[in-house]
Amino acid sequence: MSTSGTWAVVVNHEEQYSLWPADRRPPNGWLATGFTGERDDCLTHITTVWTDLRPLSLRRRLAVG
Repeated sequence: MSTSGTWAVVVNHEEQYSLWPADRRPPNGWLATGFTGERDDCLTHITTVWTDLRPLSLRRRLAVG
C-alpha cells in the first residue's frame, strides 16, 4: 500500500485508531473521525487523541473492579 496521498483517521467500537485511504469508505466496523491529511499528520493526530491504548471494553471492565 502506498504511503502517499490523503489519509483519513478511522476509529472502531473499541476506540482503537488507524489510517485508511481518504478516497475509500472505511471497512465495516470502522468510522471516519473527520480528520484527513498526509500520513504523518494523521499519525501525529492519532498520538494526540489515542492516549490510552487499551481497548474500551478493557478500560470499562477495569473501571468497575
